[in-house]
Amino acid sequence: MCISCLQKTTLIMLVMLSHQLTRAQSIALARQHDRSVERAQATPTAGHRMKEVLTELSRQHQVSILFEETTVGGVTVPANWQLRSGKLEKQLEKLLKPYGLVFRKIGNQAYYIIKSPDKKNEPPRSNPSTFNGPISSKELMADRALSVLPNIPAVTIADFTVTGKVTGENGEGLPGVSVVMKGTQRGTVTNADGNYTLSVPEGSAGAVLVFSFVGYVSQEKTVRSSATVNVMLQPDDKVLEEIVVIGYGTAKKSDLTGAVGTVREAELKERPTASLQQALSGRMPGVQVNTNSGRPGGRSTIRVRGFSSINSSNNPLYVVDGVMLPQGTQNQFSSAIDYINPNDIVSVEVLKDASSTAIYGARGANGVILVTTKKGRSGEGQISYNVDFSVNTIGPNPPKVLNAREYMAVEDLAWANMAKYDPDGWAAGKWAYLNPKLRRTDPRVWNPDGSPQYDTNWMKETTQNKLSQNHQLGFSGGNDRTQYSISLGYRDDQGLIKTSYMKRYSGRFTIDDQVKPWLKVGGTLSYNNQSENLVDINDAVARQIVEDFPFLPVQYEDGTYANNRDYPYAEGTMSSYHRLMGTKYILNTQTTLGSLYSTISLAKGLEMRTVLGTNVQTQENNYSVTRTLNIGGNGNASSSNRKETFWSLENYLTYNKTINEKHALNALLGVSWQETNIFTVNASVSNFATDYFGFNNLGAGATNPQVASGASRFSFNSYFGRLNYNLMEKYLLTVTGRADGSSKFGENHKFAFFPSAALAWRVSEEDFLKNNPVISNLKFRTSYGLTGNSEIPPYTSLALLSSNYATVIGESRTAGTGISRLSNADLRWEKTAQADVGLEIGLLKGRLNLEADYYYRKTTDMLLDAPVARTSGYALIRRNVGSMENKGFELGLNSVNIDRGGFQWNSTFNISFNRNKVLSLATPSDIFNVGGPNFTNPTNVIRVGEPVGSFWGLTRLGVWSEAEREEAAKFVSYRNGLTILPGDIKYLDVNGDKAITDADRSIIGNGSPKGWGAFTNTFRYKNFDLTFETQFMFGNDVMDLNISTSEDRQAIANSYTSVLNAWTPQNQNSKIAEIRETRAGYVLNVDSYWIKDGSFLRGRNLLLGYTFPGSLTSKLKLNRLRAYATVQNFFLLVKDPIIGDPEVTPTNQGESNSAFSQGMIWHNYPKPTTYLFGLQIGL
Repeated sequence: MCISCLQKTTLIMLVMLSHQLTRAQSIALARQHDRSVERAQATPTAGHRMKEVLTELSRQHQVSILFEETTVGGVTVPANWQLRSGKLEKQLEKLLKPYGLVFRKIGNQAYYIIKSPDKKNEPPRSNPSTFNGPISSKELMADRALSVLPNIPAVTIADFTVTGKVTGENGEGLPGVSVVMKGTQRGTVTNADGNYTLSVPEGSAGAVLVFSFVGYVSQEKTVRSSATVNVMLQPDDKVLEEIVVIGYGTAKKSDLTGAVGTVREAELKERPTASLQQALSGRMPGVQVNTNSGRPGGRSTIRVRGFSSINSSNNPLYVVDGVMLPQGTQNQFSSAIDYINPNDIVSVEVLKDASSTAIYGARGANGVILVTTKKGRSGEGQISYNVDFSVNTIGPNPPKVLNAREYMAVEDLAWANMAKYDPDGWAAGKWAYLNPKLRRTDPRVWNPDGSPQYDTNWMKETTQNKLSQNHQLGFSGGNDRTQYSISLGYRDDQGLIKTSYMKRYSGRFTIDDQVKPWLKVGGTLSYNNQSENLVDINDAVARQIVEDFPFLPVQYEDGTYANNRDYPYAEGTMSSYHRLMGTKYILNTQTTLGSLYSTISLAKGLEMRTVLGTNVQTQENNYSVTRTLNIGGNGNASSSNRKETFWSLENYLTYNKTINEKHALNALLGVSWQETNIFTVNASVSNFATDYFGFNNLGAGATNPQVASGASRFSFNSYFGRLNYNLMEKYLLTVTGRADGSSKFGENHKFAFFPSAALAWRVSEEDFLKNNPVISNLKFRTSYGLTGNSEIPPYTSLALLSSNYATVIGESRTAGTGISRLSNADLRWEKTAQADVGLEIGLLKGRLNLEADYYYRKTTDMLLDAPVARTSGYALIRRNVGSMENKGFELGLNSVNIDRGGFQWNSTFNISFNRNKVLSLATPSDIFNVGGPNFTNPTNVIRVGEPVGSFWGLTRLGVWSEAEREEAAKFVSYRNGLTILPGDIKYLDVNGDKAITDADRSIIGNGSPKGWGAFTNTFRYKNFDLTFETQFMFGNDVMDLNISTSEDRQAIANSYTSVLNAWTPQNQNSKIAEIRETRAGYVLNVDSYWIKDGSFLRGRNLLLGYTFPGSLTSKLKLNRLRAYATVQNFFLLVKDPIIGDPEVTPTNQGESNSAFSQGMIWHNYPKPTTYLFGLQIGL
């Protein structure tokens, strides 16, 4: 259901409610819940009063009939008039015509009774709108607003006239806004264009006008000497956010029993991004978003309430317009949600607790993210055009490297120190060839006196500040029966590093049609074509930018590229610039997402909905390296293709019933089928005669062709149900269950059942607290339930055949095929049990709102490799044996700090705490290096009793001093067998055996934060708005793996400037080893010096906007015009000096394993600071 429809429904409900609560209202309302206008009964009415006849018609035809008391109050109907069978509209026409009355139809479920426009000499109405001809959508809104107006008498004397226009937050005129002179009953309402005219007594300068409209915050304006008073109303979040999307339906937020976070379209627009994940960062408690790369299209990871698995996915389930997206990862660890255009999204709900997620059963363990996209709306056609332009610049904390003369000084010192650290080799002349003076002879680089000709800033040479652009065009409209929406998008993001980009073409079409009063059908079709150059693959370019020699030029005078290998005995091959120019890694993705639905009203309160959904994604991953880059191979190229086709069919019944206005029931019962087919093929080849072909013609390669392909298929069958019970709007109960069957699991455990239950108590509805002037809302809720994790490879439970087998028959070795993995018929789902206790409180009539949750999650039956008896001939088998827990606390606050005199200041704050602990593994033994890079020793460990993602290594105490020479010499060498000396790294000897071994390693940190959150302040004054958004994280460590290559070794590549503070006899307090040529003893040990405090405070977004007034937009024939400028990632404060960004995960790690390498810095693509200017135009 579209948000605009929900808002309109809410407005009508509030109109109805206001009549019941306020006898002074001038509108009488009779309301029922069905849309049908075909059914009737031939039952006589007992009374003669017109309003009683209308009330009976409303009841029998199950529609709403609205009328003014002054219009029908004195009208009587003859006693012989009877209700007859037939259409309601014919009966109304016959009933009303004799009395000079007519009706106007409002949508499909309401009618409004008015005096006939043809009648003369009628007393003036309080509503200035006319009703000649068909009623428009804007006039309809004005009609609905009548119910919230006081009974305003006609004004016969016009002493002083005030005029003006009332607009909404988007600059469009608002019809039906109540405009009343404070302290009097003088008033009017705005017309269909939002304009009004009000007569007030002469000398009323200084009087106050009150502007109010359902769904918006009321404003007061003082009448000055000017006779024009224009007002822009802001949405009342308390009303507009009343309705939220939940699994297979919607609900009032006040009726929720679970933990659900919501982000609306207006919030998403505050921070223009290329992906949904980036837009959600910092928006709600319990949801952690890590952007792993600053590259355009760089992937992000989302964690809802921590980690739940080691070998399965930790990603949430995404559901777009009721259709589940595939949870698996595609090329470069992308997922289907990466290709949803954020500009098409109208709201996002995140289901966090078991009460909310259990309806999705085996895919709900990691949370569920519901995405609702834009729909068409009834009324005049609307055209929107949003455009923004942006430029990236180098972000906070860029790497600082040695310039040419600094590098030469470091290299000279390293050469001189070789005599100390390898005296025997030095004396034997072993290192004579490394003498810098002998190496600095290339006339293209060095002057005759040995000074460098160049001092190249490789960061500057390899980065760019190119203009990016984003264009979004939308069309929407319709009538009471059919609504449509069309959107087209083009995005061209130019990366900070040269040649990196992301281009996206997108299109989307939706239609909804009320075919019959009992049948509604519709559909959505979206297409996305995205291309990106993945320059950060394997982190080669970012690392090379740091390690490139500063004394080399980008290109020599003859046009050839300069490379590190041009300097004798240096490490590396090609320069970063050469890599960028000679390497292509193009990922092309085409995604088609579609759905068709039908909703059938079977009886009063009973509906059946059918949804057919599909997601087809095709990816091409094309890679090529030029011959000059691929030394000895004359170039290589590869191409891989992956096609994933997903289908789903869901049928479910919903039933709503209210009994005696006290008991409300909502029941859901459904069945679901899903199937996924994946096919992959890839080929690679090398040795090209020319660079012309690359991956476009693999047949041009002459050497080492490799071809492979694969196919997989899996499916789900599911049955689900939910019951909501509401007692007197005070006591709420939700019971949910889902039975999922999957082809992925063992023969004995294909199906599993996932139940949940939740209770809530709306204390603020109790008599002792109702209408309390301080506490406007107070609700306690609790839930418990079970969800599952089905994200494992599709054939894990089956035995695996491998062709890498050989045996000896006689005296000959014979190749064959054998079983390389045992089957497990008992392989079953990982299960997560979760308990949640929540509190919601609103104070001061909703000006301050707080929501807090405490949760405990325990995952059992984790899938791990467990040992089996050696007699089986195998070592391991995948089994359900592990467990872990997460417990945490979430807090969200929003407040209206100031709202007066046209100035408004709103704040939102959220903070989350999570503690993870591994409870059991397959064996007591630790699991090392899950998700870690391939260093010489492990970087992380999974251990019982510790959180996942713990960093593993030695403890660096500092550097051995001259006073400790004798003590250092006692240690068994850990430096190429050479004696440990002052200036060498000093490690903690845990067991005191004078040897630094694996036994001395321990947990030295953890990349998971103890807490994270965001703080946003929005200021509005007249047409201006300013948003200041900050993000923070604390209690997390980062492991700076860059230190291993850019600080702990020297003289074979460039280094960080921090090596200038290395240990010397005059500077013995440094933790950096004394500079020496790497070949004289380079120690590569993961240790505690690499661990930094990763706590940070980030300036996430600063936005200044201006919405042009209606007086200007109307002259331009526009409904809306808004301009804004924003800067993103504009500052970063860290506790420890960190090069790069602490909010990282290595980009070359797989999705499931990267969960445990969070916080590892390894030459990541830098996150830029982005400056953006945009326009939003409505027609």
